[in-house]
Amino acid sequence: MKHFTLFLIGLLAALTIVSCAASPYTSRTSDDGTYTIYLVRHAEKQAGDDPSLTNAGAARADMLGEILSNAGVGKIWSSDYRRTRETAAPLATRLGLAVEIYNASDLASLADRLTSEGLTALVVGHSNTTPQLAELLGAAPGEPIVEMNEYDRLYVIQRKDGVTVSDEIWRFGTSAD
Repeated sequence: MKHFTLFLIGLLAALTIVSCAASPYTSRTSDDGTYTIYLVRHAEKQAGDDPSLTNAGAARADMLGEILSNAGVGKIWSSDYRRTRETAAPLATRLGLAVEIYNASDLASLADRLTSEGLTALVVGHSNTTPQLAELLGAAPGEPIVEMNEYDRLYVIQRKDGVTVSDEIWRFGTSAD
């Protein structure tokens, strides 16, 4: 069953890559100053204090790296937890970027930094911080993230001149439904 699940994740990754040309995953900081902020909760985690990702979580993190590898990401942010850093790592490795650590208890400062920098960026957070950050950036937070099993939500927030001009919630990989 485990191998079948990994096969399905790989298949979905391949299909996602093929469809990237028509999706917001390919957005870049444009000539008119529009940029995209991607927000995601960490991938599936093991149990315990400051756990690593599970095998399914590592596969999801790799899929995220594939999806965003051509999105023009210029900066990657992560809270200072193993599961969030491991979720950000595949994209950081692909792009040759360092992962910047942010204080998850001071989301307003992070929102200010994201706005002032005006770069296409990925922010990896948690079930309770990701919707809050979306709201601070002027995007709809959506329904609360299901703590037990929701790891497939990707916020795609397009901004220009410090204002959100569009926001969507996308799904990637397998869902727990």
